[in-house]
Amino acid sequence: QVQLVESGGGLVQAGGSLRLSCAGSGRYFSSYAMAWFRQAPGREREFVAAISRNGRSIWYADSVKGRFTISRDNARNMVSLQMDTLKSEDTAVYYCNADLAVQDVVGSRGGTYWGQGTQVTVSS
Repeated sequence: QVQLVESGGGLVQAGGSLRLSCAGSGRYFSSYAMAWFRQAPGREREFVAAISRNGRSIWYADSVKGRFTISRDNARNMVSLQMDTLKSEDTAVYYCNADLAVQDVVGSRGGTYWGQGTQVTVSS
């Protein structure tokens, strides 16, 4: 099992940047593929970005490609999402996600373990 705690959300103007962090508990953090999902009001949760266990493979949703960067530091049990050139449509609750199977975190449903979420609000 892994427990996930997100931080770094907040209010930012359009065009600005935020960096989200997700701290994972447990000795085997490096065994998990990690991802970020988001859910806007009235919309279904959607995939944002994912990273493989060793960080060598990365995936992005088309809507964030070129603006967001996912990374991980297994020594610190941490995964981050750098969000640049933010748009109002990026406003959502962002969730950290983990699973032993990388195909699950890349999929639309996400993997097994979820954080509590952190709110990102982009004002236009």
